[in-house]
Amino acid sequence: MGTDGWGATPRPAHGAGTAARAERGDPGQSDGEDDGKRGPRGYDAGKKTSGRKRHGLVDTEGFLTELEVHPANVSESAGAKLVLAKAKAAGRRLGTIWIDGGYQTGVVEWAQTELGYTLEVVLRPPGSAGFTVLPRRWVVERTFAWMGRYRRLSKDYEALAASSEAVIWAACGMTMLRRLVKHQAS
Repeated sequence: MGTDGWGATPRPAHGAGTAARAERGDPGQSDGEDDGKRGPRGYDAGKKTSGRKRHGLVDTEGFLTELEVHPANVSESAGAKLVLAKAKAAGRRLGTIWIDGGYQTGVVEWAQTELGYTLEVVLRPPGSAGFTVLPRRWVVERTFAWMGRYRRLSKDYEALAASSEAVIWAACGMTMLRRLVKHQAS
């Protein structure tokens, strides 16, 4: 096969080249045809969601300090262990870390014994129904809301979890710079 005048090679006819195109996630395929075309994904039966989970460690201002993106079938506790181990490997010295009630299963003891971090679980008040503002939990939720303002992060378009992490870091860096510039101007 040759190329056309613009240097592009024509697509092969239905037959010899279709298997090679299917392996790399050809844009002409229907959605269910190639399971691996959008990177590793999972299903969380508890939340009834599929895709990926984002675990973030933020400071008291809501700026992202550590991040872990992984398939949704990894549990909350395992995700917390991944992000805390990353923070320890990066040499972060952390005081009290407030965590959501979903992270309770063995993470508090593990973080204290293995990493030397103090974790405090923020639980909903007993008997509360509907939306309740939880102390210190709103800081993380605000950070995820900031990330949601970036169009690229509204859905998970990235094929690799590492690419998704890079886009999140870029978005959070932009947010941090904007807030610092506003602070310097006033």
